[in-house]
Amino acid sequence: MGLLDSVIGALGQGGQGGGGQAALLQAVIGMLAGQGGAPGGGGLADLVTRFQQGGLGDVMSSWVGTGQNMPVSADQLGGVLGDDVLAHLTRSTGLSGGDLLGQLAQVLPQVVDHVTPNGQLPQAGGLDVGAVLGQLLGR
Repeated sequence: MGLLDSVIGALGQGGQGGGGQAALLQAVIGMLAGQGGAPGGGGLADLVTRFQQGGLGDVMSSWVGTGQNMPVSADQLGGVLGDDVLAHLTRSTGLSGGDLLGQLAQVLPQVVDHVTPNGQLPQAGGLDVGAVLGQLLGR
């Protein structure tokens, strides 16, 4: 069972036992939707731009596309997201920087893949946090 499955399982049990992982999933989906006061505020489109500018556009394209997801390391992710986004996610989740990046490197590709099922980015404002969580939880 992958980390995303564990987080989803924890959310399905009212978040018990998921701790920072459940908070991480909620923060990631909020970030992708451009909600929660995350720096950049541009949602998934902003994240795609950050990856392209950081030289990891091919990695992001694999997550958005319908093929196999390319991996990203915690260090690569830290460089692409920047201190402002990482500080926001650390505050939102309660995870330490190292734990955050390690878990984010596993969860983020899966969540981006999930919210782009047809290989296309949702239109601006088209990512509903509640709906995505509901889909992930099978509700």
